[in-house]
Amino acid sequence: MRMELATSPGSAERPNEDWASVALPASGQGGSLVVLDGVTPPAGDDGCLHGVPWFTARLGGALLELGTSRRDLALTEILSAAIRRTADAHRGTCDLSHVRTPQATVVLARWGGTGTGGAGVADGADEVEYLVLSDSTLLLESPAGEVTAVLDDRLDRLPREALRTHASADALRNAEGGFFTAAADPAVAARAVTGRVPMAGVRSLTALTDGASRWTDLFKEGDWTECVALLRSSGPQTLIDRVRAVETATAERPEPVRWKLHDDATAVFVEP
Repeated sequence: MRMELATSPGSAERPNEDWASVALPASGQGGSLVVLDGVTPPAGDDGCLHGVPWFTARLGGALLELGTSRRDLALTEILSAAIRRTADAHRGTCDLSHVRTPQATVVLARWGGTGTGGAGVADGADEVEYLVLSDSTLLLESPAGEVTAVLDDRLDRLPREALRTHASADALRNAEGGFFTAAADPAVAARAVTGRVPMAGVRSLTALTDGASRWTDLFKEGDWTECVALLRSSGPQTLIDRVRAVETATAERPEPVRWKLHDDATAVFVEP
């Protein structure tokens, strides 16, 4: 099995709000990956004393532990339980009803091992299960080299003018007709994009926060297949380095940049 991970903060002046890990259970069978992209709130009150890095570390740790130890639970159940556990850890000190309470995008995948898969689903020992919530990306590569992108594209489907201000974005955050992130409400797990595919049909899995996926979806430096090929040949750090190079070149152009120049970037590549 091959597992590689790289992450880079968008700025040296603030902590990296991404969180990522890959784990193998003690049995040596199967595995699990978690990638979170913490949502940076605008300056001002968000109702929380702790901050986004604290939140992503708590939520990520809970997801990784539950993903490897509770194979009887479906991934939506795991996400729901992890959100509830994290919320309980600061419910007494923070306003979890605040629309900007710490939150994150989620990529969660699990493969091999044993268990029911939750809710009466047949044994998942020969399957890859996956869950994506908000705008991080999961790439599934087949043995033939075909790459399928698993995306939650609700944010992309919204008109840009609807997200032009923080107030307008807040009205759509975790709301019907808007987009969803993992925050304090366990019920949001039901909004995630989920699925399962046979293990025999998966050569590799790649999880990317949007700071890394911009190599393909923003800068058009290569398609998803070329992205996976780069990860296989050169590793996640090379992908992030190439993203930073394009960002730097863009910053030197005279026209204004209409997106965040540098973002936290994380890439995980696994050959199960």
